[in-house]
Amino acid sequence: MGFGKMDIDRRAFIASLGGIAVVEAMDDETKAEALEHFMVEKIDEAMGGHVELANAQVMPAAEDATVRRGVGSLFAPSGPQNARKMPALAAMSDKPTLMEFFEKRWAPANHVLQSATRAMKTGMSEEIVMACLLHDVVQNLVKVDHAWWGAQMLEPYVSEKISWAIRYHQALRFYPDEKYGYEYPELYTRLYGKDYVPQPHIQKAYEFARNHKWYFEARMITVNDLYAFDPNAKVSIEPFIDIMGRQFKQPKEGLGNDNSPVAHMWRTMMFPDNPL
Repeated sequence: MGFGKMDIDRRAFIASLGGIAVVEAMDDETKAEALEHFMVEKIDEAMGGHVELANAQVMPAAEDATVRRGVGSLFAPSGPQNARKMPALAAMSDKPTLMEFFEKRWAPANHVLQSATRAMKTGMSEEIVMACLLHDVVQNLVKVDHAWWGAQMLEPYVSEKISWAIRYHQALRFYPDEKYGYEYPELYTRLYGKDYVPQPHIQKAYEFARNHKWYFEARMITVNDLYAFDPNAKVSIEPFIDIMGRQFKQPKEGLGNDNSPVAHMWRTMMFPDNPL
């Protein structure tokens, strides 16, 4: 199966989730998350970055599980169950910046860099480029409902339009839009062999977003998300430094130290080894 430029071995993917019985027990939202996480990990693996396998939230948990699969990338060891090792993390500065998080906590960040690169090359606005650059970074903290978590974490630092688009891209993934060439649900069907029936809260979010003045911005995240899984792509944070300076309100105290309502989320990624 092709996804953008990525080839996905259906059997290997299903096996990585624990087999067909486990997959059939998942709801549709969990299947969508599992597929996206699998592709992000494959890109990072191809480029020599930190890798996780099959981070789907499965109920019930496997008997030999040591972490819940919906936990963020910084908190769950990667690799085979019997050979997992927690990666070392570089110390953060006294006043952490967004760039520092990209370098020390989110690297290699291939997927979001590819997404933002495509948005830039296709002439999208700076706000859309910035939204693409940030749309999945919260998965290092938590994977469940990642768009809602991500929007909340970013709201104090970006425009309302950017955080809104990030929040609603998760729901829009399930719905095609021929006007913008978006066919994500068809790909899900090809992989899982049946049509998707999104959960009620996803359906409501879609209906709300579809008629919102910023629908285009959220839809463009999904469009640039769809073609951002090329394991051979060469990407860099460098083209986005100026955009980050204009579109991200860096607190002078440093992220996590500014006493914002979400400072704790940034601190949690700064110090994931703290016991309390």
